[in-house]
Amino acid sequence: MDVLEIKDLHARVEEKEILKGINLTIKTGEVHAIMGPNGAGKSTLSSVIMGQPRYKITSGDILLNGKSILNLAVDERARLGLFLAYQYPMEVPGVTNSDFIRAAMKATSGKNPSLFTFIKEYDKATAELKMPEDLAHRYLNEGFSGGEKKRNEILQMKMLKPKFGILDEIDSGLDVDALRIVGENVYSMVNDSFGCLLITHYQRLLDYIKPTHVHVLINGKIVKTGSNELITKIDNYGYDWVKEELGITIDTEEEKKTHAILGSCAHNPNVK
Repeated sequence: MDVLEIKDLHARVEEKEILKGINLTIKTGEVHAIMGPNGAGKSTLSSVIMGQPRYKITSGDILLNGKSILNLAVDERARLGLFLAYQYPMEVPGVTNSDFIRAAMKATSGKNPSLFTFIKEYDKATAELKMPEDLAHRYLNEGFSGGEKKRNEILQMKMLKPKFGILDEIDSGLDVDALRIVGENVYSMVNDSFGCLLITHYQRLLDYIKPTHVHVLINGKIVKTGSNELITKIDNYGYDWVKEELGITIDTEEEKKTHAILGSCAHNPNVK
């Protein structure tokens, strides 16, 4: 069993504090769903875990199996078994999907998979996600629809087999059929070797990816943790009931989006 632990994590971008004391422990075999209004800090949390250098960690720690990863660059975190599925996957002209994934597999595992094994696993994952047969030869996400980009992110995760998948609103832009396909493929991966942090606005994805824990994130803090009953309540009443129950004011300011390429960062300046 592997454990990803976030301890009293505070982070800001420029002069704005976004994360204000996050505490969260995720074990392989578990699915943790994080829900919350726009601007709550959900995407910031996923980026900070992976090492996005735009954010400055002011206090707290991120531990993988008891060891801090704050000093590690993005590629080092990936080699340890962390994977981030982007909310807005980028297009990379000139690099085919198959070349990208083979290079990523070699970089994260330190081994060069045999061509026969790679093709067999790639074709299987492509079929399971119901993606085009010519996918391997197309450039990474170039000309893809929003739904195709999201399925391509899950294909990469299936091939790389990380310890923890951090999925940032992978349901946005998916139609009903694609949502089911993505959800079922992600949920099929959950076992003693894989755990998931799932960020979403909507209950519909959680019909396919059954969470073991549900967290409500508001104003940079996890204010409530529970079971699937929380999902139903949020779906029925939104987040106003949280404000009334806990006596807090919800900051509805839209969280600034950051889409920097994480892999381009050789050094992580986030450490306090």
